[in-house]
Amino acid sequence: MTIENLISQLDMYVILVSAFLVFFMHAGFSMVEIGFTQSKNALNILLKNFLTISVGTISYFAVGFSIMYGTSFSGIAGFDNLFMIGNYESIGDFLFDAVFAATSATIISGAVAERIKLSSYLAIVVFMSVIIYPVAGHWMWSDDGWLVKLGFIDYAGSTVVHSVGAWGAVVAVYFLGARIGKYDGNRIKAIPGHNLPLGALGVFILWFGWFGFNTGSALAFAIDEMIHVAVTTLLSGSAGVIGAAIFTLIKYKKVDASLTFNGALAGLVGITAGPNVISPIGAIIVGLIAGVLLVVAVSFIDRSLKLDDPVGAIAVHGVNGVWGTIAVGLFSVETGLFYGGGFSQLIAQIIGVIAVLVWVIAAMSIFILLLKSITSIRISPEAEIQGLDFSEHGSTAYSNNLSSLGLGLADRLNIISKSGKTNSI
Repeated sequence: MTIENLISQLDMYVILVSAFLVFFMHAGFSMVEIGFTQSKNALNILLKNFLTISVGTISYFAVGFSIMYGTSFSGIAGFDNLFMIGNYESIGDFLFDAVFAATSATIISGAVAERIKLSSYLAIVVFMSVIIYPVAGHWMWSDDGWLVKLGFIDYAGSTVVHSVGAWGAVVAVYFLGARIGKYDGNRIKAIPGHNLPLGALGVFILWFGWFGFNTGSALAFAIDEMIHVAVTTLLSGSAGVIGAAIFTLIKYKKVDASLTFNGALAGLVGITAGPNVISPIGAIIVGLIAGVLLVVAVSFIDRSLKLDDPVGAIAVHGVNGVWGTIAVGLFSVETGLFYGGGFSQLIAQIIGVIAVLVWVIAAMSIFILLLKSITSIRISPEAEIQGLDFSEHGSTAYSNNLSSLGLGLADRLNIISKSGKTNSI
């Protein structure tokens, strides 16, 4: 084996292991979403996340990858080699990008939890994986993308993955509406999650997977770069926790647990655009600001915009995706404003943020309007009150939920049998 072959295999090994870590993040997303929502919807959330990775991956394989990395049309989109036919040499790149595509789609899952039809959600996953994410990704990650040529930088996806998912969530939540009882005029009712320890576990799983998310974006066995990226990822996530904890203590006179947990994710999203070009001290500053931004954004989105986002996905991934992308223009040791690089990098970052925002909002709005013209995207009020686990799936994640429905095992099996579904336990 030649040195060149060995290096090539090491490069692919980095991509392989990193893809596995990013895949494992879907367990984290599931736990966060379940922990921050009501127990009567836990099984529905698990099914959504299983189907997101499965449907999203195959959709991206069939069409999305070719749009994202195919022969470019004016830097806007590519389109060739559907199902990767004739493009097998890019199979490693597909593996890593496919789990990213599914991550972008699953961000929407948490924001629309507890009231969306499963079929409508899956239609959104397909559209995200086939059109929205690949087009935005072509702009920013394809060598011929128009934002790449402008000098835009997004190393691991603060905008490409996180903001794309969050802006899709904004549109979905707007058209879907709030959960029953969430808003009563100007009054806002908290609907607490049923298992914050499970949510905290999910955050830790996501944090662990994020090391693969960011270091794997080197796409090569570049050990010095990967160590730097791992360090800035760790520091920014830690600073996000501290920033959120301190700010909630100041704002609410107590440290808020759920916001502090989400502070870790805010710091991680914030550093994801530039973990390779931001210094360790810069990463701490980025993370601290991200933690504060999270707390402010969650309150603004909930109280002022009245967008019912049970897990804070829009604040975590959208607001801090924007912040992290702009932070590259400020804190990059190579081109950042604070390091004597002038305004050119900052301007390129702002243009990228705005372009993606407009693209996702416009495309997703058109798609959901079309979807609503065909079918209702929301479950019935009765089903929402009962819980999606039983109303959508005839089952429940927790056995004690059956007693709250006034149903024993025989009652449940009879109901399932009468509805024409297969009896299952």
